[in-house]
Amino acid sequence: MKTFLKLHKIPLLIFLSCCAFYLAFAYDLERTDFFKLLTLYGGLFFLSWKFFRMQRSNLNILLAAAIIFRLLFLFAIPNLSQDFYRFIWDGKLLLEGISPYLMTPDQYFSSGSIPIAGAKELYQGMGSLSAGNPTNYPPLNQLWFALAALIGGKSILASVIWLRIFIIAADIGIFYFGRKLLKNLNLPESNIFLYLLNPLILIELTGNLHFEGVMLFFLIAALYLLQRQKGLFSALLFSCSILVKLIPLMFLPLLFRRLGWKKALGYYMLTGGVVLLFFLPFLSDVFAENFFASIGLWFQKFEFNASFYYLIRWIGYQVEGYNIIGYAGPALAAVVFLLVLVLSSLKRNSDMKGLLTSMMFAMVIYLLLATTVHPWYLATPLLLSVFTRYKFVQVWSLMVVLSYFAYSQLEYEENLWLIVLEYSVVLGVLLYEVFSKRAQRFPAESVKSSR
Repeated sequence: MKTFLKLHKIPLLIFLSCCAFYLAFAYDLERTDFFKLLTLYGGLFFLSWKFFRMQRSNLNILLAAAIIFRLLFLFAIPNLSQDFYRFIWDGKLLLEGISPYLMTPDQYFSSGSIPIAGAKELYQGMGSLSAGNPTNYPPLNQLWFALAALIGGKSILASVIWLRIFIIAADIGIFYFGRKLLKNLNLPESNIFLYLLNPLILIELTGNLHFEGVMLFFLIAALYLLQRQKGLFSALLFSCSILVKLIPLMFLPLLFRRLGWKKALGYYMLTGGVVLLFFLPFLSDVFAENFFASIGLWFQKFEFNASFYYLIRWIGYQVEGYNIIGYAGPALAAVVFLLVLVLSSLKRNSDMKGLLTSMMFAMVIYLLLATTVHPWYLATPLLLSVFTRYKFVQVWSLMVVLSYFAYSQLEYEENLWLIVLEYSVVLGVLLYEVFSKRAQRFPAESVKSSR
């Protein structure tokens, strides 16, 4: 034991320091305290990177650390996001046999008809923005919410714990399939921990209960099966990914080169059929109106931590004298669609490494042109990046913490200089990696990882 401690003294100290920082993040942080948030996050990023570098040849230690870090959050109420209140609200509605897509929480309270137990606490917790808008979470996501509400019973904390257990289980699944996919692509298996040990993933997914991790589990499993020529099961899992979050829809055109037109048509039809099957019980005129309206909000109303859109918005103010988000948002979405089609035509997509790279850039393009970029949105390009030679998304996952400055202000006002700093660094690294003639590799790629 003494020998072990002597040999692993520094990694052990780093691990314990990470534990202390995560505990402080989970149980002793107000999101209005930007300096403390920034200090903890920056410290965790540095310590996690050092721990990964020192232990990258020992996957068992890295996996144990990744799980322990997640378990530290188990009993914590999320402190950087209120979304979980809406998750539980939707889940409780579903348990009562009520479609969560038909009415907003505001409408229920205005009508005086309160259909679920504990509604007032959930309503007050979710905040006015969530309470006043229709839900946009697809049916499979709603089933997770309902399961957590069912097992959790009347306790919000118990429901939170179960939501967190689902997300942790998904991360373990990402490790399983991600490691296999890396191995099949002759990439270091330890690269998967560039995702699993990233503080952004731990804080925003495990800590704040965003379900990007569950979506990514289904997505990475689908891609692994696609690489193994198991198209049927791949399409089923791909549809599950869409049914948790709609984002993977943008990746479907990129599969065309890989599959060829006949297999691609079958893949698309099966995926679309499964998605439609899950939506079928909820279909109605009111559902269609509310669901698509909720999606439209992300292009025509919501603004947060944007990059090119903020520049376009400023130009709009100079030319038109008002916020042109109603026009600019849909126009930028159309540009994203066209650029994804361009990416789908690349020959490299027939190769799995090339396909993963195109998927990462498709998501990056979407985020760079989006009107709203919350930190947890980076989970998707971050995971895809571990299968590529690019590291700028890792840098972005560090710089995005600057966006939380807005929550330290009474009116949630953003500091545009911090936004400029964030994107200047990210775009600088991106351009360097894209145009530099030097071969860019993950540091872990020079070391053979142990199994």
